[in-house]
Amino acid sequence: MTVHVLDRPSWAALTGPHARFARIVGYAARYDPEVAPFFALENAADPRCWDDLATLAGPGTELSISATPPAGVDWEIHGTRGTLQLVGATVPAVPDPEATMLTAEDVPEMIDLVRRTEPGPFGPRTIELGTYLGIRRDGRLVAMAGERIRPPGWSEISAVCTDPAYRRRGLAARLVLAVAAEIYDRGERPFLHTVAANAPANRLFTSLGFVRRKEQRTVSLRVPVSPAPSPRS
Repeated sequence: MTVHVLDRPSWAALTGPHARFARIVGYAARYDPEVAPFFALENAADPRCWDDLATLAGPGTELSISATPPAGVDWEIHGTRGTLQLVGATVPAVPDPEATMLTAEDVPEMIDLVRRTEPGPFGPRTIELGTYLGIRRDGRLVAMAGERIRPPGWSEISAVCTDPAYRRRGLAARLVLAVAAEIYDRGERPFLHTVAANAPANRLFTSLGFVRRKEQRTVSLRVPVSPAPSPRS
């Protein structure tokens, strides 16, 4: 059975375009922690991949992954959250004349904006994953959007956020379309993930032409302190 690249986007990115950020043990991979907190498995149905993930993450580590341990893999599950994967279908991508390219010098401001708006994880080196665009008002960064996971042929739009004082002015929508334009210019297609229960975000992205590809569960787990390894053939 052929697996679509977007069914395992982090694995496809870490073993492809984002290999320079990867830490890999057997059939488990993760991003450098300063870049992104994401883990991935080559085949979530194979218990041996979870053994590799335990070795990679370390005993007692808490992590989130879009996979559920199969029978016989005794990991502590803390909770699950529904997420939607949306893909660009009829997105009218267009550059924005007010959007500026953000650089490493802007990271402190970007982290501050993320802290206040909580669009998702953003670390000191997340900016290295792709293009990040921002809009300023009176010299302050008030809105931004950028790229995160990049499996072959695709790029995830992420970190879409706006200062609360500047919301409802269309800044987020403009930046999403501008980032999408950057992605299309490279011959790739945009996709993104949202929390299924986040109705405002889902309305925004569908209004821009993104369509739902699938719903999935993000599972919060804790690596066993002393995992029992699965036999390898």
